[in-house]
Amino acid sequence: MLERLNQALEHIEGRLEQQVDVTELARIAATSEYHLRRMFSALAGMPLSEYVRRRRLTVAGAEVLAGRESLLEIAVRYGYGSGEAFARAFRAMHGIGPGEARRTGAVLVSQPRLAFRLTVEGSSSMRYRVVDRPDFSVVGLKARVPLVHTGPNQAMIDFVRGIDPRTLERLEKLSDQEPQGIVAVCDDLDPSRAEGTELDYYHGVVTSAAASEGTTVLSVPAGTWAVFTTSGPAPQAIQELWRDVFTQWFPSTPYRSRPGPEILRTRLSADGTEADAELWLPVERDQG
Repeated sequence: MLERLNQALEHIEGRLEQQVDVTELARIAATSEYHLRRMFSALAGMPLSEYVRRRRLTVAGAEVLAGRESLLEIAVRYGYGSGEAFARAFRAMHGIGPGEARRTGAVLVSQPRLAFRLTVEGSSSMRYRVVDRPDFSVVGLKARVPLVHTGPNQAMIDFVRGIDPRTLERLEKLSDQEPQGIVAVCDDLDPSRAEGTELDYYHGVVTSAAASEGTTVLSVPAGTWAVFTTSGPAPQAIQELWRDVFTQWFPSTPYRSRPGPEILRTRLSADGTEADAELWLPVERDQG
């Protein structure tokens, strides 16, 4: 899998002056567009579209400093419809406009080319199971929140803190399927997985019961799920579980992620320093 991802990265380098076709990248990587975007975001720490943009502006920045072509010629060659659009994108990445950068010979930001390698650390095996589930429902409270790749998601935290504890108690009594108890569910993520794009966040339970007043239902179709468990210091154990799933498990198994909600059940110790967690991810066998 990683070898094919690296071939897709090579393809990007040859298309920086053109529109990068994600469908073609997925074909090279022998996987789906959805899984390619999901894997790339997890491995690189940024969305695929952001990496392409940063690589394009890195190469364009070198040509701006070289001074052999006009700024408009460079802008058009790298896909910007106007000098103004190029200047805005250039400033957003480099912190300075292209004209000023050329006049002053400024130091610019560089996005290095990526190459993925599988490094297995530690001696413990990852605990997981793969299960086929009929359709089920998540019943709970819903909010539309921004996607945050690193650090706390304050919008999500504020939403959960604002839920009446009595509401959570009533919801927890409805839980009658795995994963048991209150769960955090993320759904309807933007395909780009870019920072700041929005997603549906549900705080609720997996249940066969109907929704009560003030709650929302997320209907989840039948499918295959990979279920991962971990325990350890909070929140490090959960963050490391997400990392290991995408850097170790997916590249070494015949599965790929598929569209669907991502479900996390977390149980904290009394002092909040330790966590037991169960992560449910929708998967399918990779046909590549």
